[in-house]
Amino acid sequence: MYAPSPFHTHGAPRDYSQTPLNVYWETTQACALACRHCRAEAVPCADPEELSFEDSVNFLRQIPGFGSPLPHLIFTGGDPLARHRLYDLIDEAHRLGIPASITPAATPALTRDTIAKLKQHGITGLGLSLDGSCSSLHDSIRGVPGTFDLTLQAMQWAGEFGMPLQVNTLVSAETAPDLPAIFHLLADQPVSRWSLFFLIAVGRGKVLQPLPAEEAEELMRWIYSISSTAPFTVATTEAPSYRRVAIETMRAEGLAGEQIGRSGAARGFGIRDGHGVVFVSHKGDICPAGFLPVTAGNVRTSSIVTVYRDAPLFRDLHDPLSFHGPCGVCRYHALCGGSRARAFSATGDPLATDPLCTFPNA
Repeated sequence: MYAPSPFHTHGAPRDYSQTPLNVYWETTQACALACRHCRAEAVPCADPEELSFEDSVNFLRQIPGFGSPLPHLIFTGGDPLARHRLYDLIDEAHRLGIPASITPAATPALTRDTIAKLKQHGITGLGLSLDGSCSSLHDSIRGVPGTFDLTLQAMQWAGEFGMPLQVNTLVSAETAPDLPAIFHLLADQPVSRWSLFFLIAVGRGKVLQPLPAEEAEELMRWIYSISSTAPFTVATTEAPSYRRVAIETMRAEGLAGEQIGRSGAARGFGIRDGHGVVFVSHKGDICPAGFLPVTAGNVRTSSIVTVYRDAPLFRDLHDPLSFHGPCGVCRYHALCGGSRARAFSATGDPLATDPLCTFPNA
């Protein structure tokens, strides 16, 4: 599951229209799991059209062209542990000075020795998915028995090796009632960040049900309420309207602008699909995000730096005034901007209004 990385340096100033915070690379489509919400519609074997090792190295060598501070690279998939010559690619990223983390699937390939090896090769953080507070709930989403137990074990291994850990949890009508129990379970784990991913109906995720907008907003208020006492950072993915909910709540609590700017909720202000985030598919296609599969170029023939800065699609996504409907005129459009992926999924227009947000109709 794609999700923001907790391992980048938020304090390093950058212009998101010139340099993304995160580059997500779908290293392979291969994965042994059969997750019900899989964006990549992963399959057991690698796609013969995935980037070759040489093409992959050439892609990695484009990233330093963004300049300092460099984006954070997330090796994702499918299951990146199934990627041919993965450790050689990690070594090349490390040689280039690119900070990198990884989001492996909970399969037998994910062992204590694997996590130790990832750290030895320069991986600075681990992302794992947990979609239920017990094995029956989590494994029913993941499609393979035993993934719940392995995920909890991998969390302990990450803690043992001092590997910063992000846990990603799906938010849908099916999982929402279990979120408080998942929160309490994670409170006893060595977690750095809990990211709640609000379902985008792409790939196999079309079989699941998103929360209605009113229920999503109520859940966001709960997320804000636990964020001040949680032993880890709590964030959302594909729910930028959480920023507006957090700001309104902080103002109601009497906080001023400077205090709001220093809050944890402020860390994601302005970041959205295609603006602070860029995605490269296993075939090399450059897209605004994994959940916004509109291709603006390919790393085999184009520079990711040039595409991110200058392609018409990305230029539009960099400018919230180009958004259509309420998202284009909302007073929070610069800080939030709505989920461009959800807008595209709902309407076919990446610049349309995010249907999850209730604010334009309030």
